[in-house]
Amino acid sequence: MRPLILIAAALLALAPLAACNTVRGIGQDLKKGGEAIEKAAK
Repeated sequence: MRPLILIAAALLALAPLAACNTVRGIGQDLKKGGEAIEKAAK
């Protein structure tokens, strides 16, 4: 039971770091998608 609690605590501690990378990645993807739409519209 104790190892399960330690694993859960480690995952919760790492969650904010993963979220930052995810938000940054989504922003980059949206930017690239917008650029593709602009090129297609020209």
